[in-house]
Amino acid sequence: MEPLTDQQIRSSFVNCTKGEAARLKLPADFAELPWEDLDFLGWVDPAAPLRAHLVRPRADGGPVGISLRVPAANRVGGFKSSLCQICLTGHTSSDVTLLVAPLAGARGREGNTVGTYVCADLACSLYIRGKRRPKLKNRGYEETLTVEEKIARTLANLDAFTARVTA
Repeated sequence: MEPLTDQQIRSSFVNCTKGEAARLKLPADFAELPWEDLDFLGWVDPAAPLRAHLVRPRADGGPVGISLRVPAANRVGGFKSSLCQICLTGHTSSDVTLLVAPLAGARGREGNTVGTYVCADLACSLYIRGKRRPKLKNRGYEETLTVEEKIARTLANLDAFTARVTA
């Protein structure tokens, strides 16, 4: 992923107001992000821990940003496993969370939302590259896909979620 500026990120959001986008806090380590290892930028807002954000670059234009809500209470389970629906990484149940996005436009202002289960730290890109390991002790399966195939699958899953938000 090519590095994005503060302004590019804030102007990319499709499901929140310009004021909300202007007030969101960027990741604390924004200046040190490993852009070359990221397929999308995802973070939990440090000033509002029940808010998360995803920014996905698009080949046919600028980036698209999605504002998300994080549940107030997360399931806790070290013995059960859950699967991120974006990168398909297996985690303990407490390391996967349901993120809910208001729909873009009038339907979102009416309260309509869509959700998906995602790595709680939004580090899907790092998991598929092996730069970060899930806490799950018994991984259960070993994929034979190449890193490039995993990246393509992750981006396709993220694009499908983005399409649901912007439809």
